[in-house]
Amino acid sequence: MRKWGIVISVFYVLVVLVLLVPGGLILAGDQNSLGQIFSDQWPAMFGEWLTWVLVLVVLSGQALLVFLSVDASQKRLKPRARISISVAVASMLVALLVFAGLSTLGAAVYHDQFLDKFWVSAGRVFAIWAALWAVWAVVFAAWFRNSAATPGRIVSWLLKGSVLELLIAVPCHVWVRRRGDCSAPTVTSFGIVTGIAVMLLAFGPSVLLLYKKRLDAYAGHAAK
Repeated sequence: MRKWGIVISVFYVLVVLVLLVPGGLILAGDQNSLGQIFSDQWPAMFGEWLTWVLVLVVLSGQALLVFLSVDASQKRLKPRARISISVAVASMLVALLVFAGLSTLGAAVYHDQFLDKFWVSAGRVFAIWAALWAVWAVVFAAWFRNSAATPGRIVSWLLKGSVLELLIAVPCHVWVRRRGDCSAPTVTSFGIVTGIAVMLLAFGPSVLLLYKKRLDAYAGHAAK
């Protein structure tokens, strides 16, 4: 199980770095092909520290959820510690989805002025995300407090949340592109990439949980 967790994590890293990050540039209006982006814009694309923050958030969230699923199956973590980590990861990722969804709606409403009105600085962006993270941490701490199947419930929340966020981000992106906005598509493309990243993130732990369930079923049949 642990080896499969490593394989899934490595595959997710490649998807995020090779497809989603440059794909976000293309969605935002970059006319270059994927190959041209890698050959000509690689330093600029990954030279921004904010890009790496967002990438590391989803990568760390995916790795933690994957190995929580593995450790839950092998009982290597104390239940209380596992729940605390699960709550922190779930609230972090759901807060990111909510932030991305609200940002895409703001870009659709405020046009190109959205960046000047709300994304004034990186500090404000992080402050809003941190506030959402704290709110969802309280919600999930109460929700998962007595739960014995925390990883599975988190995966369900993330899948549903990512689908809902994409249902908001995709129409907003189409709307601002047709309207001819300059900077608003950058915000909506961020929303689309975030929704896809979290959706794909949830598939890794869900695969391991299904695999564990099947192994437990086989073990039950063998015991009989």
